[in-house]
Amino acid sequence: MRTLLVADLHLSSDTPEINQGFYRYLEHTAPGADALYILGDLFDAWIGDDLLDANTHPLSVVAHDLIRRLRKLSSDGTAVYLMHGNRDFLLGERFINACQAFLLPDIEEVEIQGVPVLLLHGDSLCTQDEAYMAFRKQSRDPEWQAQMLALPLEQRVALAQSLRTQSGEANANKAEAIMDVTPHEVIALMERHGLTTMIHGHTHRPKVHDLTVEDVPAKRYVLGDWDTQHGWDIIIERADHTVPRLRQFSLTEPPDS
Repeated sequence: MRTLLVADLHLSSDTPEINQGFYRYLEHTAPGADALYILGDLFDAWIGDDLLDANTHPLSVVAHDLIRRLRKLSSDGTAVYLMHGNRDFLLGERFINACQAFLLPDIEEVEIQGVPVLLLHGDSLCTQDEAYMAFRKQSRDPEWQAQMLALPLEQRVALAQSLRTQSGEANANKAEAIMDVTPHEVIALMERHGLTTMIHGHTHRPKVHDLTVEDVPAKRYVLGDWDTQHGWDIIIERADHTVPRLRQFSLTEPPDS
């Protein structure tokens, strides 16, 4: 019995190697798993589920390819869970339902193979980045999202491109510490939920961090972002002393299980 977790694939029409690598992962690694958790930023940008009707848009082709594979995985018995990231917070019910998946809240407590775990994308932990936190608050507001989705599709495409450019320019001028999680926010969140294992992505800094939460040893697992050569996942297998394992692998040869 095993469960898999991934994040930060940033799929797009400009990432064919990553797209194909994830398809291989879904075909060779994920089958037979109890569940697959995708903890945000599945897409590099998602501008609304009506993109699925835009047959001439390159990302629509990628999305339909992905839907077919996730739906097959789900139909074959692997539960698929999706979480919004900072790039795909407009993923809606239509896409989720088409994948036969389940949408998780921004922060989720779950027991995986007997291990109590706190799951999140990770961007909400970067509280030192005040400009981003202000945008995050705005972009998660239902009224703001409704206004965005009411815009013509091509206008949303242009706006998403503009936001990515602005974000890249802004991040280039930010201190490294601001781009990472705020340590005391991590501890405070784990204390509030009474958990000693956290898994997230977002920062693109894969690592297993040893922590102390209320005088108890704890761990924070950070998933890596996928690139043209490598992918990252976490596997949790049922065992007497189950410990999540962070793995990096070749996109051309993903793990068999």
